[in-house]
Amino acid sequence: MAVSSKHIPAPDKHPVRRALLSVSDKTGLVDFARRLCAHGVELISTGGTARTLADAGLPVRDVADITGFPEIMDGRVKTLHPAVHGALLGIRDDADHAAAMREHGIEGIDLVVVNLYPFEDVRLSGADTDTVIENIDIGGPAMIRAAAKNHAYTAIVTDGQDYDAVLDELDNHNGSLTLAFRRTLAARAYARTAAYDTAIANWFADTLDVAMPSWRSVAGKLHTSMRYGENPHQQAGFYLTGERRYGVATADIVQGKQLSYNNINDTDAAYELVAEFDPETNAAVAIIKHANPCGVALGGSVKEAYERALACDPVSAFGGIVALNRPLDAEAAAEIIKIFTEVIIAPEATPEARAIVAQKKNLRLLVAGGLPDPRAGGLTVRSVAGGMLVQSRDNAVFAQEDLQVVTRRRPTEQELRDMRFAFCVAKHVKSNAIVYVRDGVTVGIGAGQMSRVDSARIAAQKAGDAAQAAALSQSLVKGCVVASDAFFPFADGLLSAIEAGAIAVIQPGGSIRDDEVIAAADENNVAMAVTGMRHFRH
Repeated sequence: MAVSSKHIPAPDKHPVRRALLSVSDKTGLVDFARRLCAHGVELISTGGTARTLADAGLPVRDVADITGFPEIMDGRVKTLHPAVHGALLGIRDDADHAAAMREHGIEGIDLVVVNLYPFEDVRLSGADTDTVIENIDIGGPAMIRAAAKNHAYTAIVTDGQDYDAVLDELDNHNGSLTLAFRRTLAARAYARTAAYDTAIANWFADTLDVAMPSWRSVAGKLHTSMRYGENPHQQAGFYLTGERRYGVATADIVQGKQLSYNNINDTDAAYELVAEFDPETNAAVAIIKHANPCGVALGGSVKEAYERALACDPVSAFGGIVALNRPLDAEAAAEIIKIFTEVIIAPEATPEARAIVAQKKNLRLLVAGGLPDPRAGGLTVRSVAGGMLVQSRDNAVFAQEDLQVVTRRRPTEQELRDMRFAFCVAKHVKSNAIVYVRDGVTVGIGAGQMSRVDSARIAAQKAGDAAQAAALSQSLVKGCVVASDAFFPFADGLLSAIEAGAIAVIQPGGSIRDDEVIAAADENNVAMAVTGMRHFRH
């Protein structure tokens, strides 16, 4: 049942006379508190925060002086007291509230500065359950929510990045904070506690192995506001969720323009793809355009892998994203900058490579610090009208022993290697996906078609165009392997690939017409292996 309001108007400006400071992260705290004192603000604090302020020579009252009650239970209970929450929640212009405050000796608190126990960091550190639970803050969120609710009189700061803005407001308004500013801080405060509670709820779900809890929250902290989204009329921002996964979120942007929405989306797709391939075994390069690969290749060096990937579709590669599974070196950098490229992302880059890339001032170079684990768990989230779809990340990798050859002709060892490579690439191509591969290089990719037959034809056409650009006598699809992200519902898709020149195929299998598809392969002396694993990507 809703509680009625007395409709007491909030003051446009409210002076800050008393401030309660209780922070876990003490960065910038002393300078901020010193400036508050210069405005005549009385400081109240707790535990370690109070000691930090006192050690800096600042006058500070311990919260126990306000409550008349000491901290107990290892600090679990210190601010959960009417003397604190009455001071935060009291409506100063309400006669009943003011009378209650006078009766109980409660003096209002005008500013609360709280940042929370580092639960998000601790839960990701591998700490034991007891340690994680001890880092669930109780008093902090309670004070934040109380102050935010009563922002008409109590300002709430939850982020040290807001210290300067608070001080500017006090300087500009003779020691007061405006209602508009207090309301902005309140909005940020509720967003902070929502994200904090989300982290706690998701940790419990993970700990209890509840894949799809009854309530699912998603939260992130704004990393970058963008000029626009996929199109200029759309607004966009890049938020960090706290997941420890190498990629755009962890990357140091060495140089180049600000990343756009599409840049980030495509760069993530490219880096997740190359991470499928062990850098100790082969260099791998993926060139991505509109979240789809236009060329992927393995090589003995990054330069070799890049040149082979580029040859797959040199036209589409123009203005693309280049992802590497090994550090960017000078040789590779010199090749990549020969055509217009939007972004290069790699685990690291040599000083020589950085200097070469610097010749192209608008080219973004991202150093991610490592490769994402393709087998690690995690969630993907997509919005739909009125809701969101949540699923576990597609981290499945088929085992060699699970690969079942279903045709009379068995694939050769080279064909098997190309099959594994092609199927890994197909996992990262929009469905329906067809990928032609020869000698560890994609030679044709068909993506995102409504018909698998169309994907096969488009991939073959792409291969033919690339062969013509390279002045080859015939398409590299002749004698290649082909991968399909899902089963062939009819033999026509397979026959289209065979007509293009494929001699071996890898696909999940599982169609009610598998016998028909296998028979078509046998009739054309084509080797076929099934994985039993589908990789739709929409």
